[in-house]
Amino acid sequence: MDRVEFLVLKNLLHNEEYLRKVIPFIKSEYFQDFNQKVLYEEIHSFVSQYNEMPTKEVLNIEVEKRKDINETSFKEISHLIKHLDSEPAEIEWLMNTTEKWCRDRAIYLALMESIQIADGGNEKKTPDAIPSILSDALAVSFDNHVGHDYLQDYVERYELYNKKEERIEFDLEYFNKITKGGLPNKTLNIALAGTGVGKSLFMCHVASSVLLQGKNVLYITLEMAEERIAERIDANLLNVNIQDIAGLPKQMFETKVNNLAKKTQGTLIIKEYPTASAHCGHFKGLLNELALKKSFRPDIIFIDYLNICASSRYSKMGNVNSYSYIKAIAEELRGLAVEANVPIVSATQTTRSGFGSSDVELTDTSESFGLPATADLMFALISTDDLEGLGQILVKQLKNRYNDPTIYKRFVVGIDRAKMRLYDCEQSAQDDLLDSKKEEEYSYEEKPKKSFDGFKF
Repeated sequence: MDRVEFLVLKNLLHNEEYLRKVIPFIKSEYFQDFNQKVLYEEIHSFVSQYNEMPTKEVLNIEVEKRKDINETSFKEISHLIKHLDSEPAEIEWLMNTTEKWCRDRAIYLALMESIQIADGGNEKKTPDAIPSILSDALAVSFDNHVGHDYLQDYVERYELYNKKEERIEFDLEYFNKITKGGLPNKTLNIALAGTGVGKSLFMCHVASSVLLQGKNVLYITLEMAEERIAERIDANLLNVNIQDIAGLPKQMFETKVNNLAKKTQGTLIIKEYPTASAHCGHFKGLLNELALKKSFRPDIIFIDYLNICASSRYSKMGNVNSYSYIKAIAEELRGLAVEANVPIVSATQTTRSGFGSSDVELTDTSESFGLPATADLMFALISTDDLEGLGQILVKQLKNRYNDPTIYKRFVVGIDRAKMRLYDCEQSAQDDLLDSKKEEEYSYEEKPKKSFDGFKF
């Protein structure tokens, strides 16, 4: 008989503190011995139904009712129950020992299941499920946190308020100002723009800047080929017009890439999926595969772009409206951001009326208003003939959970389409757009005083 399993059963029967802490995490399949497994199932069933610890007499009666054991097994289980005596043990040691046993058993069972799948013995699961099965087993742990006690946990709360949150910084001044220093983890951030305005350019530029910070970047494309995205990032990082990249001598191209590699410790992975074919389930599988095969874990994920993703909950061919479908995609991607502990940046199209507008609103979001309801940050990228002539693009905040969206509600950034770059404009370019000419980054007192010709406040 396994000593740890016997120890677990004894303490489940005699140590209420231990039972309350571990029973949510122990599974019956962790027990190798059939008799121990039956006994645990009866303990778990009684606790679930009556919220009390069973006695030895109760266990004997419940086991006797079972139809899946014979007389010999009943005698063996009764003998086992008889020897489940109370023994004092240090609770922290008990918890740590039980947690390690649960993790070891979970890993062993996951390996056995993976071998069965690989050998074709499981008709319900394909080899694609193996990384997820193994990662779930490796993640087994006892998490006893059941909520925040407002009056008792004030110290932790105060420390949280004063802890500097990890953020992915922009290389654009005003984007850092409106986000209080960059994008936090576990968030969904959306750029709204019409066709050809610069959604992919924006994401390629930010991906390039994050790579130069030494961060790991995952860029998922459902619209353009991997090579076309890489070409745009080449133009940005190698400082070459996109039309001239193909004409670069191989040695010069190689030298530029090698010089770039010396400037960063980060990695950029670009993965292409067919349009409307991939959902967050595929993206989770990709993250597991990258972690296993390349030891790659992204610090930020770009998805180009949200509206042409699929939903893991709804079928596009099913009876579901666009509001529910796009909202489901947004919720699933935000869930992925939380699970992966990274910010996700994506984009969406404007409606037909918003395409030519110089003052895009949230209501100009195409297909579903459920998207802005889910996003943490949403901003419009607006281009007009006048702005294009100045080499600028207007950014308008539409929703912002990081800061007051009325501060720097509109600002412009420079755009170099040939090199797929964005850059900070001179302060004079902002004067007609900002709430005032004074520095007011975190001020809530000033009101908008000026308007910009052609734009409404």
